[in-house]
This record gives sequence, C-alpha cells and structure tokens, in this order.
Amino acid sequence: MNAWRQFSGKKWQDTINVRDFIQKNYTEYQGDDSFLVDATEATQKLWSDVLALNKEELARGGVLDMDGDIISTITSHTAGYLDQDLEKIVGLQTDKPLKRSFQPFGGIRVAKNACEEFGYTVDPKVKEIFTKYRKTHNQGVFDVYTDEMRAARRSGIITGLPDAYGRGRIIGDYRRVALYGVDRLVKDKEHQKAHSLERMTSENIRLREELSDQIYALNELKELGTIYGFDLSRPAENAKEAVQWLYFGYLAAIKEQNGAAMSLGRTSTFLDIYIQRDLDEGTLTEV
Repeated sequence: MNAWRQFSGKKWQDTINVRDFIQKNYTEYQGDDSFLVDATEATQKLWSDVLALNKEELARGGVLDMDGDIISTITSHTAGYLDQDLEKIVGLQTDKPLKRSFQPFGGIRVAKNACEEFGYTVDPKVKEIFTKYRKTHNQGVFDVYTDEMRAARRSGIITGLPDAYGRGRIIGDYRRVALYGVDRLVKDKEHQKAHSLERMTSENIRLREELSDQIYALNELKELGTIYGFDLSRPAENAKEAVQWLYFGYLAAIKEQNGAAMSLGRTSTFLDIYIQRDLDEGTLTEV
C-alpha cells in the first residue's frame, strides 16, 4: 500500500504519473462473472425516468429543453439532478435532465440555427458579443481558408472540414482529478509555467497563456464540485469519490467543449483499484 499512499496525494511527486499508480496497485482478475448482482431498485427507477424523458423528448421533435441565453461553461449552471435522493453519482451538463446547453464558442451561427430550428431564440446581446467582439472557432477557421478551400467546401467536393465546430477526438485524462485532487494539479501547472520561459518566443508565449488557461479551468472545476457539495481540491478517498471526481473532470470538459467528439477514455482498470480496495476493507459491496 506504500505506492497507493504515495500517489494518492498524501506524498506528492515531482510529476503526475497515473500509469505508475496503476502498475503498482492493479491486480488482474481471472475469475468468472459469478460476483455480479442485479440492478438495485434505485437504478431501475432512475433508468425508467430516463426512458420516460427520452420518450417525451422524441414526442417534442427531438429536443426537450434548450438554453438560448446562458453560455455553457464549467460553472454556468446550478446543480442539476434526475432524482437527487436516488442518485449515487451526480452531475448534469445543464440544470435539468436532457436540457441542451448553448455553446456559441464553436460558431454563433451554428448555435443560433440549432436553437431556432426547435423554436428557441438566442439572446440578442449574446449574438452581438459573438459577432462583433468575440471571435469563434468557426470564424477563425474561415479566416485561414484559401479561396480554393472555400470553393471546394461550398461545392461539396470536400466535406468534414473543421469549421462550425472543431473536429477530431479529444480524450482527456480525467483520472488524475481523482488520484491527485485539483489543488495538486494546479501546483503542477504552476510549476510548469514557472519553468517554461527561456526566451519570449511566440511558442513560449502561447505555452504560458495555455498553462494560465488550464490553471483557471482547474479552479473552475473545483468550483463545479462545490456547486454539487464536493471538495475536489483533495484526492478521492474511496471508490465512490473516485468515480464522482473522475466524472466531474469529464463533465467540466463537455460543458465547455460540447462533447460531440470527446471520450471518457479507459478508466475501468484505474477505478477497479479503488473498488477492490473498498471491497477488501468491507466498506463497499457489489450492490
């Protein structure tokens, strides 16, 4: 268990190293599936609620509810629940189940059209901000297209170009939120920033700006935890917290980046370490 204590945040290391934690703490399972248990009544009730909401969403043409004025950020919404009394792991992309978030950073026209297609309107002030004052991803891409690229896109010769929203799959390492806690991750980013400057080159200036953005986002992630009543500043102390902390990391990412091409990543081996320890200690059951 020394490796566990060493990498749980109680004794900090110079570098963040999730892989080493897994290698030192994971035990391969070679048994069968006889340990599995049926879903609980709470799980079945929550799932039936989801199915009912899906049915209602379909009856309304594919959208149950949608924001047109609140710009989605990590901390833009209050806590949202399906059924708070039954949920073990919490967190919604907005403040209500199946409520679509408003994400204009990719392109204001795309976001505006999506709202209007389903009968929702965009706040005129928001439209003005993202038209006159804030360059979106979409506008940035079009600024660098050549005339030939624009013609090929317009004629349909080339499809799947990166305008309208950024394409390409993003797979973050959300496990480190659980393993280290946000405060440790912030200190790591601050250390990187402090040692990033050899010369004021354009590359180093950009790196320092991005590190500042990451520090800001990590502190917002901690605030997201506070909104739901959790202290993400510290490492997760048990399996339930490990799942919750890891999920909050993913939730923060998709609240800002839509989640259209974002993966949770391979987390089962990592989480199994926490689950097995709690099972061995008798603080958790398969139920």
